[in-house]
Amino acid sequence: MSCGNPHEVPCTEVLARVYNYLDGELDGVGCAEIRQHLDECGPCLREFGLEEVVKKLVHKHCGRDLVPGDLRARVLVRIQQVRTELEVTEFRVD
Repeated sequence: MSCGNPHEVPCTEVLARVYNYLDGELDGVGCAEIRQHLDECGPCLREFGLEEVVKKLVHKHCGRDLVPGDLRARVLVRIQQVRTELEVTEFRVD
């Protein structure tokens, strides 16, 4: 996914780090890089918005239940697969 404009931090890196950003696991510089990119890039901001809503929804309905590590890993793999499928579809020449 990309808006077609050059960014200091590439779209793929931003989307790969968005969960760390949402969880507050990035340092000040990392947060600033992600925030700046999201401010400049509409497609990434839309993707971030969707992921933020999903994360809040899961938190609201799951409360403090711990998520098994293997489940989290499978979900992240599936998200990456869907992103890849969307990118392929987006750039396919018909």
